[in-house]
Amino acid sequence: MVDKDLLSIQEARALVRAARAAQPDFAQLGQERVDAIIKAIADATAAQAEPLAALAVEETGFGRVQDKKQKNLLASVKLHEAIKDMKTIGVLCEDKTQKLVEIAVPMGVIAGIVPSTNPTSTTIYKSMISLKSGNAIVFTPHPSAKKCIARTVEIIRGALAQCGVSEDLVSVMSVPTIEGSGELMRQADLILATGGPGMVKAAYSSGTPALGVGAGNVPAYIERTANIEDAVTKIFASKTFDNGTICASEQAIVTESAIADKVRASLIAHGGYFLEGEKLEKVKLVMERGNGSMNPAIVGRDAQYIAQLAGIEVPAGTRLLISDEPGVGHKFPFSKEKLTALLGFYVVEDWKEACEMCHKLLENGGIGHSLAIHSQNEEVIREFGLRKPVSRILVNTPSTQGAVGISTSLFPSFTLGCGTVGGSSTSDNVTPLNLMNVRRVAYDLGNTCCQPAAQSAACAPGGHDASSSIDVAAITQLIVEQLKKMA
Repeated sequence: MVDKDLLSIQEARALVRAARAAQPDFAQLGQERVDAIIKAIADATAAQAEPLAALAVEETGFGRVQDKKQKNLLASVKLHEAIKDMKTIGVLCEDKTQKLVEIAVPMGVIAGIVPSTNPTSTTIYKSMISLKSGNAIVFTPHPSAKKCIARTVEIIRGALAQCGVSEDLVSVMSVPTIEGSGELMRQADLILATGGPGMVKAAYSSGTPALGVGAGNVPAYIERTANIEDAVTKIFASKTFDNGTICASEQAIVTESAIADKVRASLIAHGGYFLEGEKLEKVKLVMERGNGSMNPAIVGRDAQYIAQLAGIEVPAGTRLLISDEPGVGHKFPFSKEKLTALLGFYVVEDWKEACEMCHKLLENGGIGHSLAIHSQNEEVIREFGLRKPVSRILVNTPSTQGAVGISTSLFPSFTLGCGTVGGSSTSDNVTPLNLMNVRRVAYDLGNTCCQPAAQSAACAPGGHDASSSIDVAAITQLIVEQLKKMA
């Protein structure tokens, strides 16, 4: 019997070797040629956006075809528009005044970890930003999305072949195991990790530099000056987009008692159903597994499916299942991340209490990620911006679409950094610029004393002030004497 783990490890090594052989020639092609290849990949994947979306839904059971199509187009068409003029190959800039030249240096071979919630769009996105910076990439797919990820890579490799460059610049493991994925991460030059907490932790523990992203547990605060109808409309547009599979989707609404009844009425009018009593308890039973983690059976599912799974009846047209959650923590499942049609609901007295509640929710699994606020009060918005431990404050916009760069000017991305507070090495929406090193060639400025802009009176043109000059010989002798004493 063939050892699957051994086969996976061997495949990881072989794919990295092939990628490493192809990458140097690719990086020497020049910016114009690389950009043409990126455009070809964008066109090829955009043309297959809907079939890839359908394949992803069929294989994983998560989300909705039309929404996944939009994510594929974001990862191809909109991403290309954002990076097409970005300088990433060769000399980046040359400052003749400061006598400084900056040169882009590819990182080499990237290990791409792809989640089952956004499989095809993440594969397109990571391929394009990696190649844009002159890198090759090898993917380890989530086992439950192996087929749709492999098809996406096949389309990309076809575009590479048509452009006359090596297909080995983008490849995917056909036998993904934990051991094989671990070997891929050890063999690569950089890990680009999007997935569950366990996989991201493994990436950072591999010994290879990594860009990983943490979980999202996004609070959406509806402040008393907000346009309530607009806020609720946008929250529904975000939370129901692909059935909530993007980690930037809202997980709980926090609102003030002064407007709580109006917010509640608007939620119901838009298809929200507040769970109570036995119905609430039955839904809670299917929300989590025994270890407290999210039940994969409800991920990316709509409200009707979850209700049926829980054995309860809800009104026709129900789009979200909502619970008045009395607390925050492991005993309160609606206070956690729920990548599905479930939403927590909290009522506070004022913005200061809302600030505290949002902080608690973030600390319960979403620290460093994102926070949404609906308000017309710029002072409150600014206070949240200054104080909340997140990388994105999304104002009066759907959280999902805002965070990934559809409804905001944020960079279009499916890897959303959470900063060091969230255990991530970046707080960026990751771009090609995160996937290259910069080599700096610095020439002598003709002033060995100090930088012109930092000259003091003692270092002014014309020489040193004798009273402030450093006696190098005396200091050297002092160091020698101290070393002798230590010996």
